[in-house]
Amino acid sequence: MYAIIETGGKQLKVQQGQVIQVEKLAAQVGDTVNFDQVLMVGGADSVKLGQPIVAGAVVTGTVLGQGKGPKVVSFRYKKRKRVRVKQGHRQPFTSVKIENISL
Repeated sequence: MYAIIETGGKQLKVQQGQVIQVEKLAAQVGDTVNFDQVLMVGGADSVKLGQPIVAGAVVTGTVLGQGKGPKVVSFRYKKRKRVRVKQGHRQPFTSVKIENISL
């Protein structure tokens, strides 16, 4: 069984036991999080689509940790003007293990 959820402005296809990285959530390590924005639930024999979400469907996960992604460097300059701007960014994320997909 799999589900498509929406979190952090992104849509993710998840299955039970899968470890995913989502935009940072306000949760501690070991906490249980519920994703109630379930757009679709599919199995071996049927698919249930939501309009826009599936009523009563919940995906439950456990927070494994918080982290930061790789550094992305933004550099811009203007020639002959002595203008140089270098800026780095590391996007924070939360690792979540999907425990249960329920209708």
